[in-house]
Amino acid sequence: MDRITAAQVFVCIAEQGSLSAAAERLDMSRAMVTRYLAEMEGWIGARLFHRSTRRLSLTTAGGLALERCRAMLALAGELPLLGEAQSEQPRGVLRLACAPSLAEALLARAVAAFVERYPGTHVDLQTSDKAVNLVEERIDLAVRITNTLEPGMIARRLADCHSVICAAPAYLARRGRPSTPDELAGHACLTYDYFGSSVWQLGAPGLPAPLAVPVWGPLSSNDACALLQAALAGAGVSLQPLYAVAGHLAAGRLEALLPAYQPRVMGIHAIYLSRQYQPAILRAMLDFLAEWMGQEPALQAPELVLSELSGIAR
Repeated sequence: MDRITAAQVFVCIAEQGSLSAAAERLDMSRAMVTRYLAEMEGWIGARLFHRSTRRLSLTTAGGLALERCRAMLALAGELPLLGEAQSEQPRGVLRLACAPSLAEALLARAVAAFVERYPGTHVDLQTSDKAVNLVEERIDLAVRITNTLEPGMIARRLADCHSVICAAPAYLARRGRPSTPDELAGHACLTYDYFGSSVWQLGAPGLPAPLAVPVWGPLSSNDACALLQAALAGAGVSLQPLYAVAGHLAAGRLEALLPAYQPRVMGIHAIYLSRQYQPAILRAMLDFLAEWMGQEPALQAPELVLSELSGIAR
């Protein structure tokens, strides 16, 4: 039997805690998992697990073998990339993670254009509002909007993310239009992930530092898409990425507010694990996203975008 596969099965059993869970994770029969485990124990010449009716636990030999098997599998995984790293033709599968709002407004279209350009590729797009663990979730590339990168992360800035304060015409008809940042205190503001309260950072020409504007409203959420839908329904004033609302502004479903004040600009970053032995598909995606976002109209400076949109009350 293949000893590399046997080592993979052994590591999976140790991580999953049972033969059945490993079989399900590996899409393999339990009998085959048992055979590979027996192969490993015969190869090493020692029992690798203490077995009981309820659980498995590593023996001393199993613990030592697990460490060495992981190192061996990591090395084995790098070997095919030595040749692929020299290839200019992307191929294979790339697991990409981002926030749902970013996928809906931008990345789904970008990915569609990427796989059309490179027919030998497949992108598995995973969405979550939480910052995923790239190792645990087996993510090759994460695209995040942030100004705070965790230490040790490898990141490439793809574009700036501009935001706009906006509200639906129906809301403005009921509550009026704020003309200064201070007037936001009298409005129902839809806040992101702060459980009912937030502070919006707003800059303007001539200001020595951004204004920290406390806002409050009847609705907060950790889902940017939910806040956008609430704003469209007339529930309140929302601070939204310009890429997410450009179409709604153009159609008149939302109106931009306080155009003299610029919300804090965030960075759109591509985050990945290693610069060594990058597969061609990852290198191609990084370059593609940088090029694609550089040409995306909704990622341009807000004054340029807003000036091109019709029906926006200033």
